[in-house]
Amino acid sequence: MRKLLGVLYTAFLLGANAALADVAALRDGDMKKLALHEVPVALPDAILLDAGDAEHRLADYHGKWVVLNFWATWCAPCRHEMPSLDRLQAAMPEIAVVPVATGRNAVTGIERFFAEESIVNLPVLRDPQSELARAMSVLGLPVTVILNPQGLEVARLIGDAEWDSASAQAILAALVAGEAVVGD
Repeated sequence: MRKLLGVLYTAFLLGANAALADVAALRDGDMKKLALHEVPVALPDAILLDAGDAEHRLADYHGKWVVLNFWATWCAPCRHEMPSLDRLQAAMPEIAVVPVATGRNAVTGIERFFAEESIVNLPVLRDPQSELARAMSVLGLPVTVILNPQGLEVARLIGDAEWDSASAQAILAALVAGEAVVGD
């Protein structure tokens, strides 16, 4: 029995590694910075606040693939990439693009920036004490983390990127299509 379990586990790992290799092969341009995890990483439970101070949790997104972006209004690379995250959400409504303004970010400043850049597809969510960012070892901004439908981190990109690029969309589509293999 133990030998059979070993064979099954090895087959699972080889299948998962093959799926990761397939996804890794899609990385081009900014997406070359995307680090795929061989083993999904559990996330801490955290409370995020919306513009009206209502509480939200990452668990609210379980069942969907999530592109979780840590950003700040004062961060130039964050401001540069936010419109591409908005376009990604419009192009791929089957996933959830979740920007989290971490640290000191006034709601009025976030709303003004969203209005200036015509960002209409993304929620206003805040991590005002940077609790989630610290717990997830976000040391600089922007950082974008991809979560599987079980709420586990499967990939991370440090720095800004064009999230609506063909490469980004192909990677996300491949992850969604292979969700039974990658990150289970």
